[in-house]
Amino acid sequence: MMTHKKLIAKMRSQPGYKEKYAEAAPEFELLRKMLKARKRAGLTQEQVAEKMGTKATAITRLESASSEHSPKVETLRRYAEAVGCRLNIELIPD
Repeated sequence: MMTHKKLIAKMRSQPGYKEKYAEAAPEFELLRKMLKARKRAGLTQEQVAEKMGTKATAITRLESASSEHSPKVETLRRYAEAVGCRLNIELIPD
């Protein structure tokens, strides 16, 4: 049986893993911040969906790293407002 630790170790040993992970790091960071903000607000996905005028399944997709489509800035703004935050997007020089 493949445990989570074994799966992660196997993934990390694959060629190109570090580069792909580095590419996805900003998305993972955004997802962590979104989940932290929702939990800090004490809201469920269903409650956030209600505040945004959408369905809980849309929030599940939005908070999922496996989402096929990037959310629109307007959607992120509405999510931020629903969890008591404001959206701030930055461009940081290399």
